[in-house]
Amino acid sequence: MREALSGLTLRGRAFLAAGITAVACAVVMGQDQLVRVGVLVAVLPLLAAALIGRSRYRLALVRTVNPQLVSAGSPATVTLALSNEGRKPSGLLMLEDHVPYVLGTRHRFVLEGIGNGWRRQVTYQVRSDVRGRFEIGPMTVRVSDPFGLIELGRSFRTTIPLTVTPRTTPLPHIPLGGAWTGSGDNRPRAFATGSAEDVTVREYRRGDDLRRVHWRSSARVGELMVRREEQPWQSRATLFLDNRAGAHRGRGVASSLETAVSAAASIAVHLSHRGFTVRLVTAAGEDQASSWHYRDAELNTGPLLEALAVVEPLPHRRLETNWLADPTHGGLLVAVTGSLDDVDLLVCNRMMHHSTTALAVCLDVDSWLGEGSRGSAASALAGHGWRAASLGPRDRLDQVWQDLGATVARAGRMTADTPEQVR
Repeated sequence: MREALSGLTLRGRAFLAAGITAVACAVVMGQDQLVRVGVLVAVLPLLAAALIGRSRYRLALVRTVNPQLVSAGSPATVTLALSNEGRKPSGLLMLEDHVPYVLGTRHRFVLEGIGNGWRRQVTYQVRSDVRGRFEIGPMTVRVSDPFGLIELGRSFRTTIPLTVTPRTTPLPHIPLGGAWTGSGDNRPRAFATGSAEDVTVREYRRGDDLRRVHWRSSARVGELMVRREEQPWQSRATLFLDNRAGAHRGRGVASSLETAVSAAASIAVHLSHRGFTVRLVTAAGEDQASSWHYRDAELNTGPLLEALAVVEPLPHRRLETNWLADPTHGGLLVAVTGSLDDVDLLVCNRMMHHSTTALAVCLDVDSWLGEGSRGSAASALAGHGWRAASLGPRDRLDQVWQDLGATVARAGRMTADTPEQVR
């Protein structure tokens, strides 16, 4: 009852104040009829509070989002399955589902006639032009009496995540020479003699095929061990994204950083469909929880796109190179960079020497300032042996990727035409 009285609306407080005032005036003036009217007006909010306070509704909510991983600009459908698990009917219910501002306005519903066994399903759509990970919910439930004198609030605490991935652009096929590589210690080994006891093993790494686990060695060591000689050759690609705040220009969805993230997502999807196992490396280094294993038989690029969805600008001034110490690096390297200085170019040289083929999509970040292009990092990287192409705010990524492929093809022809020198 106390909680119900605390939920008096402005109308309910006005009724209560008017009733008390009428009774007081009736007593002073000796008007018995006015006393009855005042008592009726004052008691009505109290009766509504008693009715709401004794109501015992038990609402159950199941919230689903389809799909939970959606590209920026595409809608997702939120389904609310509500049911009354209580035995008593409840009055008018007003429901409001909380959603982040970038997903749209809050969705409100009014439900009535909720009896025993009542079920209802409500759907609405959300859409975001901004990538990121968002929480939908919680839902607020407000119970009101038919006269609008009492209004109590309840809320469900559960929420459900929605991940909005960067926009992707289909890219044309270009030559990606030098992409095939092993996994560091995976070269087939030939044994002249010996048995299964002579198998060379190493520690299990995330993504290794469980069929290659050497159980006898695992039991002896106490942790999973896999056969080295049976590790298959893989087509691997490292995707490097320069997400330093100082290397980009502009703000919001129109900034050069967002263009770089979108370009990296497009390249990741393209490489996965080309048969590559892709890992993501940012300016802060490699996230060990998201290394290499982004491709399966169904070309699942979801984990990689999820990682790109939550990429944030970093205050770092220098590029981290701790990931270059990984013995499993190698293969194709594709970099999406912003502005680069002389120290960054030295780091890029190290990156190139640890790869078989190095490609770069360099954003002409000065063009985002509206002051005209002052030259991008593409020419600087090309002078250090990279195959690089420049991307501006008005350039199409698929065309830039095609130009990059032409650069790779020209470099391949020049290498083929160079006569072999015998020492």
